[in-house]
Parts: sequence; C-alpha cells; structure tokens
Amino acid sequence: MKEKIEEILKKLVAGIDVASPALVDDGYITSITMIQLVCELDIVFDIKITFTAITKANFNSVDAIAKMVQGFQKQA
Repeated sequence: MKEKIEEILKKLVAGIDVASPALVDDGYITSITMIQLVCELDIVFDIKITFTAITKANFNSVDAIAKMVQGFQKQA
C-alpha cells in the first residue's frame, strides 16, 4: 500500500521527498494537492475519504496517509 501511495504522490508532486515526515509542513502537499490526492486514493483503493478526514495530520507522511486509507478500507 505504501508503495502505491508513494507512486501517486510522485505523479502529483514533482521532486517530492516521500520519506519526509512532514509532507504538508515542508510544502510538498498543498490544499490543492491534498484534494487531488483524495480523489486518487478514493479511486485506487475504492474508498470514500470523508471531508472531516482531510486534515494535515492525515496527510503529513506516507505512513499517516496509509493509516487513514486502512481505516476507510475497514469501514467499507
């Protein structure tokens, strides 16, 4: 799962350091990128990320994104 998330991030953000523990804080993920990422994650993982889950904490690292995706997969 992490590899797929990293692949999506690399497609959306040129030069992204996917190992960064602060993707939002470091400016790799902006509000626009976050929405694009939500759309990609919804499609790729067949989930529906809710508006309330769109927070800096859930998108600040690949691990955080994976944890959030796993939570939505369990709800499905």
